[in-house]
Amino acid sequence: MKEVLVFMADGTEEIEALTVVDLLRRVNIPVSMVSVNDAEYVTGSHAITIKMDMGISAVNLENVGMIVLPGGMPGTNKLMDSEKLTKMIHTFAEEGKYLAAICAAPSIFGVNDLLEGKKATCYPGFEEKLLGAKCVKEPVAVDGNIITSRGLGTAIEFAAAIVSALLSPEDADNLLNQIIYK
Repeated sequence: MKEVLVFMADGTEEIEALTVVDLLRRVNIPVSMVSVNDAEYVTGSHAITIKMDMGISAVNLENVGMIVLPGGMPGTNKLMDSEKLTKMIHTFAEEGKYLAAICAAPSIFGVNDLLEGKKATCYPGFEEKLLGAKCVKEPVAVDGNIITSRGLGTAIEFAAAIVSALLSPEDADNLLNQIIYK
């Protein structure tokens, strides 16, 4: 199983990031938290400090199958400003590998022209940055290799969509049952 990288910066929405990390680890999908500025710790948008698994300089994309971008402000802007991350995202898009983003972070895919003709969703007010996308108001939108979600309240469904894509819909359903979701 290829690894999933969840990229974070100061100002990241903690629940959007950690829900993905937690739920993927519960189903044994390898996942690492990556600081875009190589910091050992990232402090989220609600003053929660998270220890990173690595910095972006240590990333080797060879064994990575998905990039995940949590939202939050100003975290999304800091992710967008990372030239290294932008290059990685474009590489993944060109290779048809999975890209996932939640809340404001789908705007990063939009401004990088990666959503043309694709169904996508985001936090209300960021739709104008989903350039070329078919905007939907669903909790999670999956279109090919792109998975997007609306925000903190949809983080569990977002993580389940990632599990479904990487393992199977049955594995995602089993996970949701185990955590008593709905």
